[in-house]
Amino acid sequence: MIERTGRLGRKLRWRLAEDRGAATAEYAITILAAVGFAGLLVALLKGDEVKALLADLVHRALSGG
Repeated sequence: MIERTGRLGRKLRWRLAEDRGAATAEYAITILAAVGFAGLLVALLKGDEVKALLADLVHRALSGG
């Protein structure tokens, strides 16, 4: 039983050591996705139709109905 635990411990340490750069890569991918999504939102919000829709929505919200 002790030998098996030792082997399992070594395997677990090896797996954890193998993933050292994974967090950095995940953060980089998340940031790239967020920047892409922000760019898409900016492109959509610059359109006249979206501006009119948002202005109408704000006008209705402030006028009470």
